Amino acid sequence: MNFFLLSPDLTYPLIISFFLCVLLVILAQVFPSLSGRSDDTKAVQAMHLHLTPRVGGIAIFGALVCGAFFAPHVIRQSYIAFLAGTSLLFFVGLREDLGLRVSPRLRMMAILVTSLIVMAILDTSLQRIGNVYVNQLLQLWFIGIPFTLLITAGVSNGFNLVDGVNGLASMTAFGASVAIALIAHLSGDAPMASVSMIVAAVTLGFLVVNYPFGLIFLGDAGAYVLGFVICWIGIIVIARVPEVSPWAVLMTMFWPIADTLLAMYRRWRARRSVMMADRLHAHQLVMRAIETCFIGHGRRQIANPLTTLFLAPFIVAPQIAAVLLWDNNLAAFFAVFVFLALFFWSFGFALAAVKRYRLRPQASQSFGAGTAADVDHDQRPRVKTSVGTH
Repeated sequence: MNFFLLSPDLTYPLIISFFLCVLLVILAQVFPSLSGRSDDTKAVQAMHLHLTPRVGGIAIFGALVCGAFFAPHVIRQSYIAFLAGTSLLFFVGLREDLGLRVSPRLRMMAILVTSLIVMAILDTSLQRIGNVYVNQLLQLWFIGIPFTLLITAGVSNGFNLVDGVNGLASMTAFGASVAIALIAHLSGDAPMASVSMIVAAVTLGFLVVNYPFGLIFLGDAGAYVLGFVICWIGIIVIARVPEVSPWAVLMTMFWPIADTLLAMYRRWRARRSVMMADRLHAHQLVMRAIETCFIGHGRRQIANPLTTLFLAPFIVAPQIAAVLLWDNNLAAFFAVFVFLALFFWSFGFALAAVKRYRLRPQASQSFGAGTAADVDHDQRPRVKTSVGTH
């Protein structure tokens, strides 16, 4: 498989995505609604200081649609039908990005309905995880369909949750797409390898504009669509090639999945709604630590891209392991739980360090009241916005 930058068929989606992003950045100067609501920078989970175009999803989805011209002929019709089904999720996310309120529950419902539509279009669901007894249960529609909905909803929302600092979600999506493409290539599924590389090229076109300066954001439409598309490509590869380990495919999307599980656990312990936004995601803690310990408070424009750079090895490591263990289901299974244990341990260690730092006299100004409230699970009123947005 040629490296996509050397393949004209894969360079075109990258170029289309890049120029659509540039066009949207320019249009945002004329149409302020493209930059979202004025209270976005005051949100609990806000990681940016200024309003920025958050309609990168238009470029992502538009370039994916154009990618149909470059998809392998043997699966082109299925590719087009899949994107047609995904359009519901795109438009629901875009409505939120344009400043029109869409509740987290309604967006979650859109993911579930879109998954049902895609399952009907492709006549495919996640029917195996590598254990013969569980695989038999997943063959039953009343178990297999809800299980597939749970996985696709978790991954899609997970990409939205990690969409907090410049380049983080798109870098994760790029790495996941390349990893799944390599798995498909190694397993002999050339058509799906090409489709996954189209997604990688589209994502890279956005990433070039987004990182490091954050000229445009994915927004809900972009994050949801990327997570949804990548998840379904993984499911299709698992269905088409019995040798591919489902746990290896899961590792390609490890970071957003782990962050989602951690957020659910954290909010459950705090007796908060799982839909309520907070400031305790891994990337948020890392960014504030960079500000406090290295570059000083009030230099978020530097701390923001540095956070992605710092987290990159931890995001890429499971994706590399996924490619190496693509056909070794048992080893991939154990690798997932090793990475998950390390993720939770690292978060606990970082949180304990934050609490210790707060005891120091200078900490009150460095971390701010927002962090103290989050660590102690304070319930004082705060601006509430959608989960996982900037």
